[in-house]
Amino acid sequence: MLKNLINQFYLENRKDRIQHRFYISDAGRCPRQIYYSFKNAPKKQIDPNFLRLFDLGNHLHRLIMRSLLNIKDIKVVASEVNIPPQEIVSGRADAILEVNRELYVLDIKSINSKAFEYLKDAKEDNILQVQLYLHYFKVKKGILLYIDKDKLRLKEFIVNYDSKQVEKLLKEWTELRKQIDSDILPEKLPDYPSGWKCRYCKFVEICKKN
Repeated sequence: MLKNLINQFYLENRKDRIQHRFYISDAGRCPRQIYYSFKNAPKKQIDPNFLRLFDLGNHLHRLIMRSLLNIKDIKVVASEVNIPPQEIVSGRADAILEVNRELYVLDIKSINSKAFEYLKDAKEDNILQVQLYLHYFKVKKGILLYIDKDKLRLKEFIVNYDSKQVEKLLKEWTELRKQIDSDILPEKLPDYPSGWKCRYCKFVEICKKN
């Protein structure tokens, strides 16, 4: 009884956004997935468990921020801060910190224990996202902080600003936006359909048909 009611609550209270600009979280995603998001294409029904995990991630973010706000050697310059308005990109960083008189953009990622165990370096997609934050906030260094959702362990990685990496991504997005506006469907990923991005894609059914 409760299970069904709780699942219904999450499904009824989810917020579906109609995409008009690239989100920083789109960095590293399949161009087709982004295209379908812009076009509001049919997608498979979301699992309420995923919505609860997303909710848990938000709570863990607040837990970390509460700690940072009470550490005397850290100055939280801003939290939940939007990037300056851009024509094609929007995004919000978890925080901008000052540590030892140096500024850092903080991006917090919550992952499960299995993924945490195998994490030896920051994930490429996450690095790209931080690079965009560094670019728009004009900060030279970022911190990717991973939190284990199951055991609350932490790992951190420093990300140094790479202008060439950002320029390459923004050029790709400019071209992708032209495709979206012209209704030109991007090519499938080279590892379609066995790649992990395909296996977890919410647009897998419509992608099979095109």
